[in-house]
Amino acid sequence: MISFRALRRALVSTVSGVLLAASLISCSGTRAEAPQAAAPQADAAFPVTIDHKFGSTTIESRPSRVVTVGWNDQDFALALGVVPVSTRAWFDEYANFPWVKAALGGRKLSTFSAELNFEAIIKQRPDLIIAIYETVNKETYDKLSQIAPTVIQSGDYADEQTPWDVQTLTTGKALGRPAEARALVDKVNAKIAEAKQAHPEFAGKVLVVDFGPENGQHWLIPARDPRRALFDALGFAAQSESEEISEERLDLIDRDVLFVNGATRATMLKSPVFSRLKVVETDRTIYTDFSTPLGGALSYSGPHALLYALDVLVPQLANAADMDPSTPVKDLSAIT
Repeated sequence: MISFRALRRALVSTVSGVLLAASLISCSGTRAEAPQAAAPQADAAFPVTIDHKFGSTTIESRPSRVVTVGWNDQDFALALGVVPVSTRAWFDEYANFPWVKAALGGRKLSTFSAELNFEAIIKQRPDLIIAIYETVNKETYDKLSQIAPTVIQSGDYADEQTPWDVQTLTTGKALGRPAEARALVDKVNAKIAEAKQAHPEFAGKVLVVDFGPENGQHWLIPARDPRRALFDALGFAAQSESEEISEERLDLIDRDVLFVNGATRATMLKSPVFSRLKVVETDRTIYTDFSTPLGGALSYSGPHALLYALDVLVPQLANAADMDPSTPVKDLSAIT
């Protein structure tokens, strides 16, 4: 359906053409020929074909109604200037995170549910579905692709393990904004390179990410996992152990630097075992809660989220990695 604004613009153009023709007839006494309308310009970015683990998806024209199904796919679309008509619900605070508010510019970000709801997706009448950061099996892909062209992850990576830069470039290609996507990747990489040059002490130090600790259980994120990609990129090494450990094995996290993602400092220090770790006693531990913008930035990991995280994290990583207990490390779990 043509919009009122477009219709009004078309009417103004038509009226102007009639008046011009009448004027020409009046002045010359001959019939004026109306100029032919220019042919619409082709969109050079489309059609585009994206390969993935179940084959390939062809997007014939620039999408205008994008639905993001992966947990963090909306963050990449927003970074590229596209506000999805609906997104997967995840963090309740997401729309209030600084980089998200800037991208939305006062517009509302609609969510369908935390579950994969096909009926809700159909109601949005999408012309593109992005489901990169999600474990999509063949049955789910077939159902989604019957609704609209669906972009999922490449077969080069395990489920939910696509690197942020690959996800950015894939999303940019699907949205017809490959140059913008490349510029964002270059901007993040330049900022990472700048931080590495300023802080050579990061190189090789073992930084452990303790993810979502609760009730005495701790989850250690391995190297090359997207949830610690920023620390890997900055030059930190990862511990060899991964997955869940109990408090009886907290010696495994007592390394050079500890990053607790998903719990406040006050909560963690309630544990006597945790409090006695050297990495804790000597103030080489950084905390953030999932409800904070930093916790959200590291979970969504879009280009603008990573730029925000670098600004917040790098000074405190420097304070922790200097191995000097007298250098205070700010409690980032208190920053909202």
